[in-house]
Amino acid sequence: MSTDDRHPSSTAAAVRRVRRAPQVGPFVLALVGPAGAGKSTIARACAAQGALVVDGDRIGHEVTDHDPEVRAALIAEYGSSVYTAAGTLDRAQVAARVFADPEALARLNALVHPRILTRFRAALADAARPNGPAYVVIDAALLHELGLGDLCTTSIYVKASREARTARVAERGWDEAELARREAALNGPSGTPDARRKACQLAVDNSGDP
Repeated sequence: MSTDDRHPSSTAAAVRRVRRAPQVGPFVLALVGPAGAGKSTIARACAAQGALVVDGDRIGHEVTDHDPEVRAALIAEYGSSVYTAAGTLDRAQVAARVFADPEALARLNALVHPRILTRFRAALADAARPNGPAYVVIDAALLHELGLGDLCTTSIYVKASREARTARVAERGWDEAELARREAALNGPSGTPDARRKACQLAVDNSGDP
């Protein structure tokens, strides 16, 4: 369904159709956007209002830290030092490799993305149980690349100024060059910021403070 902002009556009719449509399972809101845009800040605000948040980063960490096949594959490619003494993946080491080597990034994505998608689907299936939450938020920068778009009621592209994003990622230890390097690696033919924005129904500018 599409609406045309130039014709308010068409937009209003579309909204009425959406409101009349029965909602099967929870309302699923997806947050998409670049690093430092503030997706997690919005997710926390939604959680404070009662939403169940499904965090893509947390799921990714579960896959790389605890999936035996993933661990074995990563050790085979990077060596045993790719895992810390605490048993968690040394993400800085992997990032240094994959963001400089498109083939290594493709291998990593082929390994972890299907498992991440399976966990997302399981979390949403669990949320759809009787007496489950009415409202779920998916925080996933690569929502559409993962094939999750069809599971969402609507999606919001979260954007922020370059200055704001650079300041935020500095708290992660990234400088401007590191941010640019990661963005370049993640922006393929179907994964540009413009393509991600167009795949979302709404957008919010999150350049300010919470």
